[in-house]
Amino acid sequence: MELMSGNEAIAQGAWEAGCTIGVAYPGTPSTETLEAFGAKEGVYAEWCVNEKVALEVGIGASAAGARVLVTMKHVGVNVAADPLFTAAYTGVGGGLVLLAADDPGMYSSQNEQDSHYYAQAAGVPCLDPADSAEALRFAREAYEISERFDVPVMLRSSVRISHTKTPVEPGERTVAPAAPYEKNPAKWVMMPAFAKPRRHDQLARIDALRAWVEECPYNEVVRRGDEVGVVCAGAAYQHVAEALPEASLFKLGVTWPVPTDALRAFADSVDRLYVVEEGSTYLADAVRACGVTVSDTPRTLPRAGELSPSLVRAAFGFEEAPHAEPAADLPGRPPALCPGCPHRLVFKELSRMRAIVTGDIGCYTLGALPPLSAMDTTVDMGASVSMSHGFELALAGTDHKPVVAVIGDSTFAHSGLSSLISTVYNRGAGTVCVLDNRTTAMTGRQGNPFNGVTLQNRPSRELNIEAVVAAIGVGDVRVVDPNDAEAVRTALKEATANEDISVIVFRSPCVLLERKPAKPLWVNGNCTGCGSCISLGCPALGRDGEGRACIDAALCIGCGHCTQYCRFNAIVPE
Repeated sequence: MELMSGNEAIAQGAWEAGCTIGVAYPGTPSTETLEAFGAKEGVYAEWCVNEKVALEVGIGASAAGARVLVTMKHVGVNVAADPLFTAAYTGVGGGLVLLAADDPGMYSSQNEQDSHYYAQAAGVPCLDPADSAEALRFAREAYEISERFDVPVMLRSSVRISHTKTPVEPGERTVAPAAPYEKNPAKWVMMPAFAKPRRHDQLARIDALRAWVEECPYNEVVRRGDEVGVVCAGAAYQHVAEALPEASLFKLGVTWPVPTDALRAFADSVDRLYVVEEGSTYLADAVRACGVTVSDTPRTLPRAGELSPSLVRAAFGFEEAPHAEPAADLPGRPPALCPGCPHRLVFKELSRMRAIVTGDIGCYTLGALPPLSAMDTTVDMGASVSMSHGFELALAGTDHKPVVAVIGDSTFAHSGLSSLISTVYNRGAGTVCVLDNRTTAMTGRQGNPFNGVTLQNRPSRELNIEAVVAAIGVGDVRVVDPNDAEAVRTALKEATANEDISVIVFRSPCVLLERKPAKPLWVNGNCTGCGSCISLGCPALGRDGEGRACIDAALCIGCGHCTQYCRFNAIVPE
């Protein structure tokens, strides 16, 4: 017996099933799955530039006969939707399992969405583990389901399942020899003449899945009374089981397709039937579509965010014991860029020049928060470059502020490069800042094409951002040290004065990559309390009781960013 997170258990289950290839783009809460898989013997694992590419690599490997694991977070499924829907037509060669890790509560995401809808729309079975043991079992057995029904299988997780550790029983690895590839255009070439028959194959497969789900062992009834019955799945099952100890539960392990006959029988066995789920009405709608009457809870369940046992109990009218109120004088702890972050001075200078800044997905999104307040928009991966072009189009002919896109190196490879190509092709203007901190920092410092680090540390090629940008036709390309405030200020001023497109690569390693020992700085008697250094938003900087600057030596790494903004020589080495 071992404790494993859901992510680790999924990796273990795939490995036990004989999966040999894993592909992904890192995204919380899914990231650790492929890292755990890549650490196992006898497998190949890689980070791809984005989720669409990852799934396409997985489809290719499956077509060649290998068992494949593809992992991504919920918004990554948006990117991968194009190949997903067509893979539901082609079917598989070797088993193909797609992990979609949802993030109710948006702990590290720009939206909440329910990946069940993708499984339903694409017509692929969806399995919902409720703990790590089920995550391992479902991942292991999903490959047999995939090959039996000739279909990709979605394994849907959520942040609590992905990151909570519960007991599992690891098993032995099963060797699954790859089926020899045989040329079959009617299966794999989805031009209309071949896709039309595959559509009929898909519909027959869906009928077979609907029959199978009525008897499959992943749907369980927990009988605890006849008065109240609750249908639930995944993490919500754990909350309901704790909150309503007298209610009977129908725990769905397969959430698409749902078992119509079994749900009707369960509904007939209880006086009132409820559905409890997080963040959407997918499950309630699916149960109602079976002809089952679903009762409303006495009080409304939250429509956004995660559930908890206390929220479930409150929805069913049970009063909770009052909680002690938190102390009123607790200081706030807003998220902030790390001390010494190479992005900080870029945002400081963008704020000083009052630029319109279109941002992107990454830890640098924190540049939008006070006191830097240097970002106007963040929508999705790569949108910074596309949206800056949109701003320039809308503001053309007006005396507007400089428009600057800010994007990280990994995100630039993900989808920013294609956006830039489109802008260059259409003779767009504006300035694009690529914040190259030599890693994919937000999800745990993974590799990407522009630092040349692969998931399993295999020999690789490190792409050159400035050379790639120049090759697509950008004439004004420069590389700048983002830790030099004067160099940052000059580069931004010159680039935004250019009437054509310009690109600045701000290159300096993430401080979590290179932990160089340095003495902390301190504030001497020259400080006037002007607050110029405080405006950088460094967590190590604050004010003392008299309003002068002070430095927390436990946080300061001696980067010297603040010294470049002090006009009074008040910040010096300790």
